[in-house]
Amino acid sequence: MPYSRISLRSRCTAVSLGLSIAGVLLLSGCASTPKEVPPAQVACPAGVPAGVQCWRGQDSAGSHYLLAKPAQWSGVLVVHAHGGPALGEPKASRADEDIQRWSITLTEGHAWAGSVFRQGGFAVTTAAEDTERVRRIFVDHVAKPQRTLLHGQSWGAMVATRAAELYPQSWEGILLTSGVVAGPATYDFRLDLRAIYQHLCQNHPRPDEPSYALSLGLPADSQMTAAELATRVNDCLGVRKPAAQRSPEQAQKIKTIVDVLKIPENSIAGHLNWGTFTLRDVVTKSGGASPFGNDTVKYSGSANDAALNAAVLRFKADPQASARFDADVNHRGRFKVPVLTAHGIRDSTVFVEGSDTLRLRMEASGNGARLVQTFVDSAEHSYLGEAIYPPLFEALLAWVNQGTKPTPVGIAQRCLALRPAQAAECRFQTEYTPRPLATRIAPR
Repeated sequence: MPYSRISLRSRCTAVSLGLSIAGVLLLSGCASTPKEVPPAQVACPAGVPAGVQCWRGQDSAGSHYLLAKPAQWSGVLVVHAHGGPALGEPKASRADEDIQRWSITLTEGHAWAGSVFRQGGFAVTTAAEDTERVRRIFVDHVAKPQRTLLHGQSWGAMVATRAAELYPQSWEGILLTSGVVAGPATYDFRLDLRAIYQHLCQNHPRPDEPSYALSLGLPADSQMTAAELATRVNDCLGVRKPAAQRSPEQAQKIKTIVDVLKIPENSIAGHLNWGTFTLRDVVTKSGGASPFGNDTVKYSGSANDAALNAAVLRFKADPQASARFDADVNHRGRFKVPVLTAHGIRDSTVFVEGSDTLRLRMEASGNGARLVQTFVDSAEHSYLGEAIYPPLFEALLAWVNQGTKPTPVGIAQRCLALRPAQAAECRFQTEYTPRPLATRIAPR
């Protein structure tokens, strides 16, 4: 099924001058927005700080969600867009995992609202709609915040940037951590990995299996499992063995992948998993055509680049699929509120170089002054550490409330002040500047 178009609710964000709110709603057709039922107050999941109240529910679009408010509430609501995307049917328990990981939000005194998203897999616009909906549920049924921040983590940053442009009046500040902020180009290298891996290993698919375009990820009817894929990768590359026990051929194949794609060897299997199962999901949602291609890529860094480029299979992106994918997932940097980011410099899941693309887009849209980027000496992706987030929240709120634009140096110093006994955990690198994404992922 094709990617969803902007929903009726999304179109309701258009600004009309000289009309009452009711008039805007009636003229735009927004009065048909379903009224959300109140959530049920429940016991909070394990790991949530004491004194926090929690509510659960399922919204009118079918998304499970979890809300939480500390007893000593700061008046700030943080709407969290989670990472992923997870494939398969969404589970309410995902919200528990998120709030446990990000309990620092509640410890800081801020309320939490997190949607699980109605669709499994790669659907960004609908996830952005769900993010806005969970914000409204909190406001309508729990409390009206003084300030509302939008936090996007990993793939959730893609959701957050989409929500920020679709619903510009809903947010007063945006925090993006370890974020996918460079649009579809973020994922190009995973098709490169599929093509190079198949050239080296010839087992995904095997010669005795039906062939297919690797840009499809996997045939729709394939029954391959993640465990089976992991076994094939180990058979070819020996990734489960200590390096000293690998054959010279295995070692050379790993070196080729690492040198050409600039990824650590311990991330190869994970990226191949994405380039297989998640890529199939992307293609399925795009009507069976792939938005990814490598037909113009020139690979470099191997022992023999000419031979590699001559041998690697080539695929051309479908123009309509690419346009649909871009419309669903991409942003244009048109953010009208402060944007603060943090990213691990050695993050091998989402490359830090994507931060340069975010900067360029915001500058191109006239919003460069609304962006402050921080970088952390870390290879972590999912959680950068307890010391990192309090100064980020504090700096973003000072920017929103007083107009005091933060600096990376000031955030780093505040981290040290907040945790003097754990100064080593404040790993902000204030002089770091990311290189362009094209230096990490071959342009096309």
